Amino acid sequence: MSDTVETPVLSGTTPGIPQPKPQPGRRLMSLDALRGFDMFWITGGDSFFQALATALPVAPLMVLHQQLDHKAWQGLAFYDLIFPLFVFIVGVSIVFSLSRVLEQGGKKAAVKRILVRGLLLYLIGVFLYGGISKGFDNIRWLGVLQRIAICYTCAALIFLVFRVRGMAIICVSVLLGYWAVTQFVPVRNFNLQTAQLKARGLEPRSEETRRLFLATTDRVTGKYEDGLNLPNHVDYLYLPGFKWDGAYDPEGLLSTPAAVVTCLLGVFAGLYLRNHSASDQRKAAVLAGVGLAGVALGFLWGLQFPVIKKIWTSSYVLVAAGYSCIFLAIFHQVVEVWGWRKWCTPFVWIGMNAITIYIAVHVVKFETVARLFVGGPVEQGLGRAGQLAVSAVALVFVFALVRFLYNRKIFLRL
Repeated sequence: MSDTVETPVLSGTTPGIPQPKPQPGRRLMSLDALRGFDMFWITGGDSFFQALATALPVAPLMVLHQQLDHKAWQGLAFYDLIFPLFVFIVGVSIVFSLSRVLEQGGKKAAVKRILVRGLLLYLIGVFLYGGISKGFDNIRWLGVLQRIAICYTCAALIFLVFRVRGMAIICVSVLLGYWAVTQFVPVRNFNLQTAQLKARGLEPRSEETRRLFLATTDRVTGKYEDGLNLPNHVDYLYLPGFKWDGAYDPEGLLSTPAAVVTCLLGVFAGLYLRNHSASDQRKAAVLAGVGLAGVALGFLWGLQFPVIKKIWTSSYVLVAAGYSCIFLAIFHQVVEVWGWRKWCTPFVWIGMNAITIYIAVHVVKFETVARLFVGGPVEQGLGRAGQLAVSAVALVFVFALVRFLYNRKIFLRL
């Protein structure tokens, strides 16, 4: 979801010299660049740097390689920030895009825009995961794009209805409420993790598993193990269709309101960026300070309520939003304050068509196309650098596509 205001200027400016503050209504290039930077890692950047680390196993690249994969359960790696950063950016963009719609068409037009965009994005998400091709029982009702659609719709409607204080109360209530129910609501002492079930000769979706689960009378509270926690058990009982992790889904039911809070925290950042009484330098400093505080508070809360992406815990919300604020501050400082713009032009190409390129990499499979050019004997002949060549060519195709769309002003406005 990108704000639809003035097209950014890509011409370079003198490095190190503060630039004039953007006028009201002007698009923030730093926001598009950050969105593109975020999408870069899931449209081929991760594969490229993993392949680079394999071909050139030096310490810095090996550290990066380790950060380009999700934590198995508890904890945080850089790759665990990609999704919440995008959701956070959606929240920032809501402020700019909806404010313009409100000015031009009023609240009714804004509500219509929100509902149509949210529904279209949700349906695209359902179809990207196969739609009804495997039957109604195997539709993935909650996935990445579906979660983005829900977060956008809910956060945007809340933004229309509530003032800052009301939104803050909602955020605090959801985060504390989520902690309270996961901590104190008892669950069956039955682990639904696929590996645990298979060790007992069970399958996640079998009737035998369900019978044993429902027959379990021993109850426990305050559990946050993979497969043994309230969000996973709620998914197993109430989430229909296909579940990514067998008996439950990382974009599950109970964690969705917490993800909406991530988007609302982005709304707060957007409101501050829109505050024309503060200088760009001050905005960058405040965002960085708030981000550091969010990270610290989140990890502190994580001592009791662990930082877990797959159930989007409240501590994870604070840590991820904190890092998102820091990234936003860095990009704002570099692009808007220092005026260093040319370096981020490729990221802007991606950021202006984030949803388009996300769909494209899932449909086209750029690495498969790249192997038509550097696969087979070329890939094999290069040895450890073979996958690097494939990933590099795939990235070239990605950047070629978004540059083509950008130059022709073709943008998918969902």
